[in-house]
Amino acid sequence: METVVINITTEYERALKESAELLKSGEVVGIPTETVYGLAANAFDEEAVKKIFIAKGRPSDNPLIVHIAKLEDLAPLVREIPEKVKIMAEKFWPGPLTMIMKKSDRISNAVSGNLDTVAVRMPKSDYARAIIESCGLPLAAPSANLSGSPSPTNAKYVFDDMNGRIPLIIDGGNCEIGVESTVISFAESPPRLLRPGGVTLEEMTELIGEIVVDDAVLNKLEEGAVASSPGMKYKHYAPRADITIIKSDFKAFKKLCDSEKDVTALCFDGEDGLLSCPCVTYGEESDGYSQSARLFDALRELDESGAHKVYARCPDTKGMGLAVYNRLIRASGFKIKIL
Repeated sequence: METVVINITTEYERALKESAELLKSGEVVGIPTETVYGLAANAFDEEAVKKIFIAKGRPSDNPLIVHIAKLEDLAPLVREIPEKVKIMAEKFWPGPLTMIMKKSDRISNAVSGNLDTVAVRMPKSDYARAIIESCGLPLAAPSANLSGSPSPTNAKYVFDDMNGRIPLIIDGGNCEIGVESTVISFAESPPRLLRPGGVTLEEMTELIGEIVVDDAVLNKLEEGAVASSPGMKYKHYAPRADITIIKSDFKAFKKLCDSEKDVTALCFDGEDGLLSCPCVTYGEESDGYSQSARLFDALRELDESGAHKVYARCPDTKGMGLAVYNRLIRASGFKIKIL
């Protein structure tokens, strides 16, 4: 299969026309969003959805997120829309927020991972919503990477993983946020945070009150437990390099890196000039948003550099830092060293 790349910023009408034709015919298309690139297919076409899993090499019990372009698109996907969902949608949609509700009969088990719920979001990206509106379909779309590898934040990385696996990639430039959306479940009360992302726990709590943070946000999902959200069950976002997160101040981190051979540091901006080992940086120490925008690119750069053993500076877990930490602990396979 030949994989074509169309830049939507320079060929807008062609990008919409060709993506719509492919999506309506049951094919899979790589699309840009503000979070990461998605691997999109018609959410109402079970055979098309199965092609996503084939392209990614993704376990079929991992649920997908359905993307919509406007609020009216939500009702056909769910049994009912809880009042708190309406409040959240008014504040955070379009945006990097996925909300889980009881699914309607139109959502197949291929989309829901055999659960009785469906995850839905309305992306902030104008390009993503234009593609959805152009084909007139809700689009099931996980991240557009091979399963387990770092999520792609530009079309080049999508092509690296998906060349020959899908017919079309729409290039919309670099993603603004850089990590996947926040996922919160309203299928239970109080609501449960399943994956942190671009809408922070603090922002949501201020708006709707109590939110339970699922244990799997910061820890491994228990053996045999069912994943209620993407990004919970398996080792995710991982480069080939072996990563260990180091919880320490910079002085202790530097001492550790300087004491070992063949180590690469994943560190914050400005620290690379203070370390004697090879370094890849991923944002400012005090800025979770700059970290999220850089993290997945940094993980891919580690592989491109040939790094084998990586020591990673540990981010804060407040605000946007919680999303960064959540991705980093999964990329490391939960290997953490406290100094």
